[in-house]
Amino acid sequence: MVQHYNIALLGATGSIGMQTLDIIRRMPERFTLVAAVAQSRWQELAAVAREFGARRVVIGDARYEQQLRDALADTDVEVLVGSEAIEYVASTDDVDMVVNALVGYAGLHPTLRAIESGKRIALANKETLVVAGDIVMAAARDKGIEILPIDSEHSAIKQCLEGEKRESVRNLIITCSGGSLRDVPRERLADVTPEEALQHPQWSMGAKITIDSATLVNKGFEVIEARWLFDMSPDNIKVVIHPQAIVHSMVEFKDGAVKAQLGNADMHTPISYALLYPDRALEANTPFSMLDYPMLTFSDVDREKYPALDIAYEVLRRGGTAPCIMNAANEVAVAAFLAKRCRLTDIVATIRYALDNATFVERPTIEDYDRVDAEVRTLAESYIGQLNY
Repeated sequence: MVQHYNIALLGATGSIGMQTLDIIRRMPERFTLVAAVAQSRWQELAAVAREFGARRVVIGDARYEQQLRDALADTDVEVLVGSEAIEYVASTDDVDMVVNALVGYAGLHPTLRAIESGKRIALANKETLVVAGDIVMAAARDKGIEILPIDSEHSAIKQCLEGEKRESVRNLIITCSGGSLRDVPRERLADVTPEEALQHPQWSMGAKITIDSATLVNKGFEVIEARWLFDMSPDNIKVVIHPQAIVHSMVEFKDGAVKAQLGNADMHTPISYALLYPDRALEANTPFSMLDYPMLTFSDVDREKYPALDIAYEVLRRGGTAPCIMNAANEVAVAAFLAKRCRLTDIVATIRYALDNATFVERPTIEDYDRVDAEVRTLAESYIGQLNY
């Protein structure tokens, strides 16, 4: 019998959300959209609700509540607003699966609420595990829930680990395209504009993750995610530059074998894998041919050009609220860079300042994470405000 899921889609109007909707649209026998969430794009959210017959929608930013209500006034769609409403729609009885494609710290509490409610979770919100991987994975284990990753790298690792004994694994090898600035000399990074940094050569993604890819903060966060998803020591998680973005990640085994997952740079594949697991989609969105890629290359990461990667390993080993501090400072700095209030190189400088000055809690509760997140945002804004830019 084919399994059918009622889905709550958090982040429905972003890149991952829209591609998830593509899959739901093509597979109505497998998925029904019950609830949809957006932060501010009320027009797109209203259109999604109408097309898919969603029962409820949430707009995160209260400034757009009335526009959304007016747009859906002739329907039976329930319109909700704010962060508590996002948590609510992730936990209602008529939802089987939560797809969390929210951006930033905002994704943490809805994930925890979904776990508490026993939902199947497809996770694209990396900050959930970066900030509080210890708490999230412990809660998932207690509920017997598997977190299904949507990131292409973690999806690749999961696929390579299928059918394998974990004790046979030596290393996880996360590949990295190098982002939009991989061919830009280190000496010129301070002069890079947001427009340049947003031109990713392979992936079509949202603005924040594209900037995170340019600084390799994103890759550092993926290392932290992998530590929690696959219960691996940081020493056994490696990163290599792979410009073609065809090998999405690899697993090295103790007998010397290496398994890799290859495919086009198309997020429909890891999204569908997470939604359908343990099944696979029966048709590729974009068929892949090895003949189109006669040469695949790999190289070490330039740690001087990309200091954020080593900082990610540092905060992972330090534990406690250190990853939370890194994440909050990065969110503030990326927003400032996109608004042209700081330089690209100021992003890492802001992270370092926050790590040196924010409160550190060695064994945090979720309340500690909330307090530290708020504190760091204030610290980071203050630091950026003092920059000579």
